[in-house]
Amino acid sequence: MRGASHPTRRVACAIVVVLAATATACGGGGGDSGGGDGLLSSSWGDPQNPLEPANTNEVQGGKVLDMVFRGLKRYDPETGEARDMVAEKIETTDSQNFTITLKPGWTFSNGEKVTAKSFVDAWNYAAHVDNKQNNAPFFSDIVGYDDVHPESGAAKAKTMRGLVVKDERTFTVALKDKFSTWPDTLGYNAFMPLPQAFFTDHAAWLNKPVGNGPYTVDAYTKGSEMRLRRWDGYKGPDKARNAGVDLRVYTDNNTAYQDLISGNLDLVDDIPAQQLKNVESDLGDRYINQPALLIQTLVFPFYRSEWSRPGMEKVRIGISKAINREQITKQIYQNTRTPAKDWTSPALGDKGGYADTCGDACTYDAAEAKRLINEGGGLPGGRMTLTSNVDTGSHRQWMDAVCNSINNVLGRGPVCTVNPVGTFADFRNQVTGFRMAGPFRSGWQADYPLIQNFLEPLYYTGASANHGKFTNQRFDALVDRANAESDQAAAIKHFQDAEKILAAQMPAIPLWYQSGSAGYTERLSDVKLNQFSVPVYDQIKVG
Repeated sequence: MRGASHPTRRVACAIVVVLAATATACGGGGGDSGGGDGLLSSSWGDPQNPLEPANTNEVQGGKVLDMVFRGLKRYDPETGEARDMVAEKIETTDSQNFTITLKPGWTFSNGEKVTAKSFVDAWNYAAHVDNKQNNAPFFSDIVGYDDVHPESGAAKAKTMRGLVVKDERTFTVALKDKFSTWPDTLGYNAFMPLPQAFFTDHAAWLNKPVGNGPYTVDAYTKGSEMRLRRWDGYKGPDKARNAGVDLRVYTDNNTAYQDLISGNLDLVDDIPAQQLKNVESDLGDRYINQPALLIQTLVFPFYRSEWSRPGMEKVRIGISKAINREQITKQIYQNTRTPAKDWTSPALGDKGGYADTCGDACTYDAAEAKRLINEGGGLPGGRMTLTSNVDTGSHRQWMDAVCNSINNVLGRGPVCTVNPVGTFADFRNQVTGFRMAGPFRSGWQADYPLIQNFLEPLYYTGASANHGKFTNQRFDALVDRANAESDQAAAIKHFQDAEKILAAQMPAIPLWYQSGSAGYTERLSDVKLNQFSVPVYDQIKVG
C-alpha cells in the first residue's frame, strides 16, 4: 500500500497553542494529563489524498485510518498475525467463495450500525472506476470487478456481482480464482467499512471522517495539525488508553526531534540520521529501534523507453552493483538500516519467504558494475538523476552517497546527480503522475505481513503501486499461481520464483531494509511500534 516516508512540517509553538483549544502548554501533548489518561502529541505529515480508506496508500494517511477504523481483520501489533476483529468468522471450502459473518454490536461513532452492507457498499465504491480510488486494484480479485472497473471505457455495472448481502451480519464474496490467503489481506485499510453518511454527504464526511475505531477526528488544519480524540462508545477489545492524539505536521524531522528533546513534543516516529549518534544518550530506553516490514528501493521508470529498451537490464543491474550499501548504511544510518538482499523484508522470516534472492545483483562490485553498464549501452544520454522528497527520512544524504558511489565506479565526473523534491506530497504527485525521468525512491511499508504484499502491488502489471509500470508475463503468471495455492510453502516458492525475475530484470533496486525507530518523552509509557513501524497509539499511556 504505502509509500513509506515520514513527511513532516515545522509548526510554531504559538500556532499550536492557538489551534489546539485543549492545549494549556506548548508541548508534551497539550497539558491534559494524569492517570495515564491525558493527551499526547506526535510528529506527522499531511496525507497525499483525502482520508478515504480506499484512496489512502501512503503512511501518513494510513496512520490516521488505523486509529479511526477497524476492519474484518486486524494485525497483531507484536506478531503481525491477522486476527478477527469485526469478523466473527470467515468461512470457505474452496479458497474462492467466502461467507463472512460479523460480530454483533459494532457501530460507527455517529451511531450507525456496522452491517454487512457497510462493507459491501464500501467495497463497491472503492472498486468503481468513476470514484478514482487509488486502492481499487485490491478488489480486482472479486467477480465483477472488470464490469465496474474496465481497462478502458465506461463501467458496465454499478456493483460487483461477486458481493452479496445475505442479512444484516452476513455477506458472501466470490473471487475470480482461488486465493488461499485472501482473508489475511482484510486488515488493510482499503477494506474498511463505511457508514451511510459517507454516501449521503460525501463532502462533509471528507472534512471530518467518521469511522468505527477507538478514535474520532476532532479537527484538521492542513499543514498544521490533526486532533484525534478517544471515542468512549467504542466497543472493540483495544480501547484507547489515552484521551487522544494531536498529530503535528513537520517538514523537517530534525526540528521534530529537537521539539522532542525540549519537551515540546511527546513522540517522534522517525529519528533523523543526523541524530542517530546521539539518540541513545539523549533518550536512553525511550529510544526504540526494531525490525519492521519496510524496504527502500530505487524504481526505474519503465514508461520511458530509454530505461526499458532491450539490454537495459544490464545497465540497471550494473547501477545496483555500483551502490555500496554496506558503507552507506554504516556511515549515514549507523547500522540502523540493513543492506537489502531481496525485495521483501527480513521481518517476514525464512518461513514467510525472506531469502537472498537478489544475490550478486545486490552486491557491490565496482569492476563488474562498470562492465555491465558499458555492455548494456551506458546510462541514457550518459547521465542519470535520482529523485526523492527530502523533507524527512534523511533522503538527501543517502541519495548524495548513492550518486557518489556510482560516480566513483564510472570514474568520469558527476554523471549521477540528485533531484530533491521539497515535500512528500509533491513528490508523490510526480510519482503517481508518471513524470519521472530517471530512478526514483520508493519506500514500501507492507499493508499486511505476507510476501505477496511486497511483490504483487509493486511489480504486477497494472498493480496499484506499480509506479514504474514494469510488466512481465512470467512474473504475473507466477504470482497468480502462488495466490491460487492452498499450501503456504508451495505458494511462497512460487513467489520466490517470481522474485528471481526481478533479480534478472531489476525494475527496482533494493537498497536497504528499514527498522522502525521512535523516541518519546518521560510523560509516556507503554510505547510500542507495530510490525509496520507505526506507533500503537491506542495502547500508549500518558502521565
